[in-house]
Amino acid sequence: MMKINGILKKLPYTEPFLFVDSLLKITENSAEGVYTFKDNLSFYQGHFKNLPVTPGVILTECCAQIGMVCLGIYLLTKEGEIDTEGFQIGMSSAEMEYLLPVYPNEKVRVVSEKIYFRFSKLKCKVVMYNDRDQIVCKGTIAGMLKLKSDA
Repeated sequence: MMKINGILKKLPYTEPFLFVDSLLKITENSAEGVYTFKDNLSFYQGHFKNLPVTPGVILTECCAQIGMVCLGIYLLTKEGEIDTEGFQIGMSSAEMEYLLPVYPNEKVRVVSEKIYFRFSKLKCKVVMYNDRDQIVCKGTIAGMLKLKSDA
């Protein structure tokens, strides 16, 4: 079984496009992690004037990285050890509902539940909470996850 730190090291992202600070737990059927949207992120400069808000597409990306990619890496390692060079990912669909804004320096928690993982496709139900435990956004995200050797 892969440890949480091993999953984080295998993520195919780096700053400024890494939206996972830590994983709180991960199982075969779920993942939970956190991220703080730091106030120096470039998209806050223009979104919006005098009241910066995290764009919905970035909230979706955070949900995907924690809820689908981290869980996908965990599931793929059950089939054999993967490394960053041998891992491919592509989001195939996302249907999200945005309920509350996320401001600079706000910490969020993403909880993901696996709907299915078959034929290299992972589909998850995701919910993002703010630090007051209110739902920020929720929906479903799906993507293809596989080793390059399977291509």
